[in-house]
Amino acid sequence: MFAALGDETRLALLGRLYGGERMSITELSVGARMTRQAVSKHLRVLERARLVHASREGRESLYAFDPAPVEEMRVYLEGVSAQWDGVLGRLKAFVEGSV
Repeated sequence: MFAALGDETRLALLGRLYGGERMSITELSVGARMTRQAVSKHLRVLERARLVHASREGRESLYAFDPAPVEEMRVYLEGVSAQWDGVLGRLKAFVEGSV
């Protein structure tokens, strides 16, 4: 997921989908400085990372942002942050006690 979010183009695509509106590749390609095929490739990366999901409507695939994986990442990062806060707190107490 971090690798998928590490690309500026994919972040821009997510930004366009963030509002909850489902959009086609054609709509997502408007204003982009790349081909529809390139947009499609980036969307596949986001789909594999579970950040977007596609649904068929007629002949088009419509893409939508899925916030659940981002929430999972937030919870994970909060846990890592809490662990580091604990380690740094113990280090501070040790250093201040040694002085």
